[in-house]
Amino acid sequence: MELRQLKYFLAVAEESNFTRAAERVHISQPGISAQVRQLEHDLGATLIDRSGRSAGLTAVGEVALGHARTVLDAVEALRCAVDEMNGLVRGRLVVGMVTACTVLPLFEALSTFHLAHPGVEIGLIEDDSDRLVERVREGDVDLALIGAAGRAPEDLDGQEVISEPIVAAVPPGHPLAARAAEGVTLAELCVHPLVCLPPGTGIRTVLDQVSAARGLTPTVTLGATAPDAVMRLAERGLGVAVLSASMVARRPGLVTVSLTDADTPAVLALVSAPTKSPALRELLAHCRESFAAPGTGARVDGEPAPARRAAVG
Repeated sequence: MELRQLKYFLAVAEESNFTRAAERVHISQPGISAQVRQLEHDLGATLIDRSGRSAGLTAVGEVALGHARTVLDAVEALRCAVDEMNGLVRGRLVVGMVTACTVLPLFEALSTFHLAHPGVEIGLIEDDSDRLVERVREGDVDLALIGAAGRAPEDLDGQEVISEPIVAAVPPGHPLAARAAEGVTLAELCVHPLVCLPPGTGIRTVLDQVSAARGLTPTVTLGATAPDAVMRLAERGLGVAVLSASMVARRPGLVTVSLTDADTPAVLALVSAPTKSPALRELLAHCRESFAAPGTGARVDGEPAPARRAAVG
């Protein structure tokens, strides 16, 4: 009996199909079939029921599956323990990033981590903040850069990158532009049609929460997943843009108007599950170093934000 045979058996059991299992473990279908048959021969029992259209488990296979998982988990734990003692890191990490939020320190951290640990495969995905948080909780994502209202979720480990207020942004001829110096209230903002990021993003959550706390219902007539698109719509008079302060900083064609009673900040944070692999701990160390470096900044769709600030999605 070999460990790879247990791995192949597990793949077939979980996929209920030899072809899909073969694709998953990157060998040929005849190859995985032969290895599972060899495992059955070694154990003296049939594990896979091949009589139907799908590859189901026999009664013996059901019992063997639990033991196979235990063995493979133990081997992985042994490998991680030895790697940690030897200062080695390998495996795969999935990193999530809020859609259309380009934060350069995160990319720098991924780069330096990859150079230090080329044996670790890195996957990068984009999604809205709510879904990223759920995927971290479920274990599908190891580390995610999210936008949140007020603070990162308390059940996850979080490293706050930035906390800043939401603001309104309008073209110079808009009635609110004349109030840029003193700012406006949420009630004054909500009489206008708004352009904002979609539900599930940190900025939208802040807007909805602070408005609901004052009995207000903002009218978001247009939405876009990219902050740059929100600003471009506002520049053309299609609504008042609501974004974080750094997103609209130094944006040509828009006047920034503060919201005097929007007291919940928009937060950009790195979140991860409490249980961490050696690879994830190393990546987090690179993130802390990258975000703490003097002069780091962020860009959203090519527009520079002030030094050491990141746009909150």
